[in-house]
Amino acid sequence: MSRKINSELKTLNSEPPSGWRWMKLGEVCKINPSRPRSFYRSPNAPTSFVPMVAVDEKTGTISKPEIVPYSKVAKGYTYFEENDVLFAKITPRMQNGKHVIARNLIDGIGFGTTEFHVLRPNEEVLPEWVHFYIRQPSFLQEATGYFTGAVGQQRVPEEFLANYIIPLPTKEEQEHIAAKIQELMHEVEHARTACEKQLEAAKALPAAYLREVFESEEAKKWERKRLGEVLSANPQYGLTATAVDIVKDYIYLRITDITEEGKIKGQDLKYIESDKKTFEKYKVSAGDILIARSGSVGRVYLVKESDLPRPAVFASYLIRFRLKPDYVLPEYFFYFALSEQYKSFISEQIKTVAQPNINAKQYQILEIPLPPIETQQRIAIDLKEKLAQVEKLQSAISNQKSALDALPQAILRKAFRGEL
Repeated sequence: MSRKINSELKTLNSEPPSGWRWMKLGEVCKINPSRPRSFYRSPNAPTSFVPMVAVDEKTGTISKPEIVPYSKVAKGYTYFEENDVLFAKITPRMQNGKHVIARNLIDGIGFGTTEFHVLRPNEEVLPEWVHFYIRQPSFLQEATGYFTGAVGQQRVPEEFLANYIIPLPTKEEQEHIAAKIQELMHEVEHARTACEKQLEAAKALPAAYLREVFESEEAKKWERKRLGEVLSANPQYGLTATAVDIVKDYIYLRITDITEEGKIKGQDLKYIESDKKTFEKYKVSAGDILIARSGSVGRVYLVKESDLPRPAVFASYLIRFRLKPDYVLPEYFFYFALSEQYKSFISEQIKTVAQPNINAKQYQILEIPLPPIETQQRIAIDLKEKLAQVEKLQSAISNQKSALDALPQAILRKAFRGEL
């Protein structure tokens, strides 16, 4: 028994809400209807064109319609009409939600990419009913089980849509439910937009806090020394080694393990075995500063033993700097290395080389504003507290956004159970 028959029997064995019935999409929609034989349009006539990029996958609307001369799209494109439902059939656009009702078309007709299936609803079903139903994650997930074609170019076949069974209430109830869905979706989108703005504002806070310190009037009066003047040892380049996923003696810290915010990711850490002499040369200790010399140039990490579940060495594209504690606290330097002044220095240095790469000698000319040690300590404590609060705020807003992102699916699920 085929997957399709199994799917249909499973659907038919469940009861639809009272007054509803099961119908195949192919019974209430024409799937990929042909262009009328009598169709004619002047070659220069402005014509609506919908490439895949024009469809907003979040809202399911045509956000960037194009207007082109008819001659440009007359051949080789998909024809559709006002109120047709366009379904992106190719992966990953299909799973991403590139599905839309064709609306506001010039003269009621349009053309689009050949990667659209066209569903033309008949008098029994609203375009909105079909559109909202096929945008459900459960529908899209099931469609992946019917992909045809090579990996990377897989498509949903027309047969899947034609034979898929959907619940169908009366036209009046469809209108009521569709209106309710649209109302709720609008509220969700409004809340999601507000949430995204809050998240952007929260992401801007760290830079603002750093500016308050390092671009203040007080900071302009501080002594400045080059990094090379406040090192307690020569800079050390990291170890070149073949690392493995299996836990070994030592963690092998790489640039990719360090986030833009100067944290250790803690996932996908690599390990190496090493003799004692090599380990002693390349081991990292609390207070060490590691800076990327290639790749994510300038990325910085202040070594904290609490971040690392076992002893660690550092990889070759990192440079280790050890500071004189009488001049500069490692915690203070770390926060300076997150500031715009530091980033500007990195940008200037990169301009002087063909490939993004800054060596230890270049880093040593970096000028650091140096207030008294007591002030450095106060600044480090204050910034640590503020940035921790920002991290909690960002996490809370991100969780709220995740909850909002899940709401459309819940709304659609309730709608097609007759619970709205």
